[in-house]
Amino acid sequence: MSNLSIWLKPIWLLSLGTTAGLVILIALWGILFLVNRRAAAGVLSSIREGILLPVTYTLAILGVLALLATPTMNVSEVLDSLKRMTAVGQVEVTATIPANTPDFPLEISFRPEELQSYSFVSEQDLAVNTEKGKGYIEPVVQIEGNQLYIWSPGSSLPRSFEEEVETLYFTNETDLPSELTVIFTSDVAMPEVHYLRVAALSVVGLYLGYLLINLVAPKAAIIAAATSKEAISQPLFMLLTVIGIAALLLYVYVPYNTFGEDVKMLKTSGMATIKVLAIIFALWTASVSVADEIEGRTALTVLSKPVSRRQFILGKFLGIVWPILLMFLILGTVFLLTVSYKVVYDARESAKTVPIWTECFAEVVRIVPGLVLAFFEAVVMAAISVAISTRLSMLPNLIICGSIYVLGHLGPLIVKSSAGEIVFVKFIGRLISIVLPVLDHYEIEGAIAGSSAVPTEYLLLALIYSLLYCAAAMLLALLFFEDRDLA
Repeated sequence: MSNLSIWLKPIWLLSLGTTAGLVILIALWGILFLVNRRAAAGVLSSIREGILLPVTYTLAILGVLALLATPTMNVSEVLDSLKRMTAVGQVEVTATIPANTPDFPLEISFRPEELQSYSFVSEQDLAVNTEKGKGYIEPVVQIEGNQLYIWSPGSSLPRSFEEEVETLYFTNETDLPSELTVIFTSDVAMPEVHYLRVAALSVVGLYLGYLLINLVAPKAAIIAAATSKEAISQPLFMLLTVIGIAALLLYVYVPYNTFGEDVKMLKTSGMATIKVLAIIFALWTASVSVADEIEGRTALTVLSKPVSRRQFILGKFLGIVWPILLMFLILGTVFLLTVSYKVVYDARESAKTVPIWTECFAEVVRIVPGLVLAFFEAVVMAAISVAISTRLSMLPNLIICGSIYVLGHLGPLIVKSSAGEIVFVKFIGRLISIVLPVLDHYEIEGAIAGSSAVPTEYLLLALIYSLLYCAAAMLLALLFFEDRDLA
């Protein structure tokens, strides 16, 4: 496999997942078209007029890249693993093996190359075979009574099974029946294909979530679509995106002098760059689309129509979130490419053995949770900026939000530091942590750079925290805006 195929294969796999998501959406739209053509036309209109159009273009580009790279990839291995996804997993079987019984059958099917671990626990000595008639003559595995027999790839025991198995036969030559518990854990030959499903479901969830918001809050969605269009058309969006892409590409070739740990520095630098650029764009857009419209009496024109102030604020907030999402999608894709390439680049520059593609894939998937958390942080800052923009202009908004960003990261550190032992300092630190968002929750660059997995539960808790804080910020924005004189 060439160096190009090595670092490109992780992105190719993820692109297959996003393309599959688009195919699923097209199929769903086709069903809707057959059932209700008017609703199908409305869905297309929502996609064309909102943020989903540039998102679709971005995903389509990924699909084209995946198609172009397919001839250089081992497609059969991917297809075989996809077919086997429903046949693998953990199988636990409990049975009673009668006394003096040869070849007691238990239907347990697996492929040896897919085994991750297996274990046997029995009250009596047993012999395990894959064929009848062998018993204790040629046992594949011999189990001792009341002793846990467990195999995993790192254990000293042999795997024992070398061919595909459909049924295991257990021989009990003792005079007592034996309670047996068997646990087999298997996975597909290419475990990375699980992320195809995650990518596809993420794409489907994004589109359905956007359309659901349009259905539930149509007036706010119209304001959001207009705001997001205006934000994307501004030179700042293109400027920050270009700066981000250039910085991410430059980080690949920057010598960090970390003795083989340059990938970790790249991940930390890239994550911080994307997050800061997104927050800058969010603060600027909130000031322009909310504060300037209020000062310029544009908001009065909008509110003179059958649009409530609540719908106006919610629409403005969503109209800022969608461009942030698009920026994360574009810069995040470039970031994944640079991280994957950096693994191969560092190995070549350090005269090390050429890495395999799974090493690149592992580095790539570790940074995805960090991008998700960075997006949550940018959304929280956008919500705060919208609330402040209902009363203050751009400059005070930027100063206050900048202060909140700094204090949001320093609050927990103040409490944990030695200075936090002082009662007053400890009180201030806790007050900051309660009133202001604890942005330190979103900082996991150390875990990502240190090759530590981020639990899904942590992402869910961060999502709930972000939603609650955004809801609180929106309520505050409504309080500020409700009695604001727009005339």
